[in-house]
Amino acid sequence: MLIIPANTLSAAGATQKGIFAYGYDGGTPGTLSMSNLVTSSGVVGTDVSGVGTARYNLPAAGYGSDKAIFAYGSDGSNYLNMSNLVTNVGVVGADVTGVGSIRALCAAATYGTDKAIFGYGENPSRISLTNLVSNSGVVGSDVSGVGTARTPAATGYGEDKAIFGYGHDGSSRTSLTNLVTNVGVVGSDVSGVGTGRDGGDGAEYGVGLAIFAYGNTPSKISISNLVTNVGVVGADVSGVGTARSGLSGTRYGGDKAIFAYGTTGSFVSLSNLVNNLGVVAADVTGVGTARTTTGGAAGYSTSA
Repeated sequence: MLIIPANTLSAAGATQKGIFAYGYDGGTPGTLSMSNLVTSSGVVGTDVSGVGTARYNLPAAGYGSDKAIFAYGSDGSNYLNMSNLVTNVGVVGADVTGVGSIRALCAAATYGTDKAIFGYGENPSRISLTNLVSNSGVVGSDVSGVGTARTPAATGYGEDKAIFGYGHDGSSRTSLTNLVTNVGVVGSDVSGVGTGRDGGDGAEYGVGLAIFAYGNTPSKISISNLVTNVGVVGADVSGVGTARSGLSGTRYGGDKAIFAYGTTGSFVSLSNLVNNLGVVAADVTGVGTARTTTGGAAGYSTSA
């Protein structure tokens, strides 16, 4: 199989900006509806408030080539199935209800260049269903039986495919993955891909490449695993910024990634940039309200 290095391909037309939204800051009630936009140079903006129902433990993904969608999650008392669409200028829309089974701690990724998939999660038992999102942001009905039920992370890879990885199955933390084709079909479990964990996230970088990073083992960790453009997950790489979980990651700047927020035991607002070779940089502090977001980030806009 041919594995093409990121720096031999063009990232023209790729996602330029990112958005982190929602989360939990430990206050009363603690659930948040704020967002923070990320520029094409990786600078995280100040808090923007009032973007739909306050909730946490929800994922997000890009769709329609230059927009994003947040869906599912918990308001602290109830599992939810609502979604919120994000325009190509980073404006979060009003709640849309009734988008498949209620749940939290699911994962989401872009596939097929302009569509998205939400998968797995808990409600409160671990589940293995998925929901496909069209290129106009419409969430489809539940599809069941797609690998081991758990609370994984997810990211795109290979320019038009996706991968779910890691997660907690209700009894233990796993290192398994499931590949998603460019038509949204989820493959069977693949085991043994790095340290079993939950609470981390994934993001695309380069062209066709991806990275999973951070999480719980149950100790907070700072490892990462690079994913090739054919969906092969690499060995653990250690020492990539502050060890934490409950953070989010997304692509930005066409061929780079950013991870931000999370908890070390205390909520943090730091971020870490990832270059187009998959190298994670040192912590950058002070990027909006300290919180845990657990998957709440996505890329948007193809304009720098």
